[in-house]
Amino acid sequence: MTQTPTAQTPAQGQARAHFTVPAKHPMVTVLGSGDALLRVIEKAFPAADIHVRGNEISAVGDAGEVALVQRLFDEMMLVLRTGQPMTEDAVERSIAMLRASENGEGDGQETPAEVLTQNILSSRGRTIRPKTLNQKRYVDAIDKHTIVFGIGPAGTGKTYLAMAKAVQALQSKQVNRIILTRPAVEAGERLGFLPGTLYEKIDPYLRPLYDALHDMLDPDSIPRLMAAGTIEVAPLAYMRGRTLNDAFIILDEAQNTSAEQMKMFLTRLGFDSKIVITGDVTQVDLPSGTKSGLRQVQDILEGVDDVHFSRLTSHDVVRHKLVGRIVDAYEKYDSENGSENGSHKSRGKAGPKGL
Repeated sequence: MTQTPTAQTPAQGQARAHFTVPAKHPMVTVLGSGDALLRVIEKAFPAADIHVRGNEISAVGDAGEVALVQRLFDEMMLVLRTGQPMTEDAVERSIAMLRASENGEGDGQETPAEVLTQNILSSRGRTIRPKTLNQKRYVDAIDKHTIVFGIGPAGTGKTYLAMAKAVQALQSKQVNRIILTRPAVEAGERLGFLPGTLYEKIDPYLRPLYDALHDMLDPDSIPRLMAAGTIEVAPLAYMRGRTLNDAFIILDEAQNTSAEQMKMFLTRLGFDSKIVITGDVTQVDLPSGTKSGLRQVQDILEGVDDVHFSRLTSHDVVRHKLVGRIVDAYEKYDSENGSENGSHKSRGKAGPKGL
């Protein structure tokens, strides 16, 4: 796609860009079913007039906007050449990345195509890959560092991407086993009132980890792998006193660890192992007065060699769009009302201290 001055006498600062879609790519892959992708692009670039005729696309208008439209279609074609389809969500995220780069907000050289085409794991007819720039950097950090913290709100793929990297490491024989753990804080004293054995009582708190495993592995193979100890899913308390060698270890919901539990877990690290710790410091369920280990560890280990903190935001939410808006709304409310970790600070009267 080459940008040239408009053929007619253009207004100052205006430009024209022209792009020809190769014949091997049907226009529906570029414009979307019912022109859904085109509508997303037109809405995002109101200062550019976009026209389509056959396999020719042109954009006329504000020079800066037209240049971004040009870059967007170039990136879309790079993605389509890999055989991966473009979706409305992928187009919106590509536009956001290009605008951030244009505004000097980006701090790297990654392009939308590089982010959207990085495959982590292919399983059961689907491919798991990062969908945002921060997610790509999170995945890259897992490759480069021994201990990685993935910190961010719900729906940003912290645990899911870590699980995909764990399965990838197991399948490529980088590790001999996967260990998945969570603190069963929500259970508290209620565990004793639940029916069944200890494992049956703990199971609901570990269920999200099982669900992710079923997305990435043949469900029939999971019981066999667990019976052989190749995959272990256990509450955090079961980690005490162990040394974990040749393993990919994930601690999920780490905001619900105490400072002592976090230190205990980190010191389980053995040879040829990797640890990923995920959590959301705005959703702490610990008893009042207990400080979150995930909050404290950022002050202790920030800057330590081979330890990396990946921070994701509402812009990295990959669930329903409304989830990102909900996260932003809660952050705004907490900021305006003096709340912390989702708990409202008491006013006027003495009360228990927040976490």
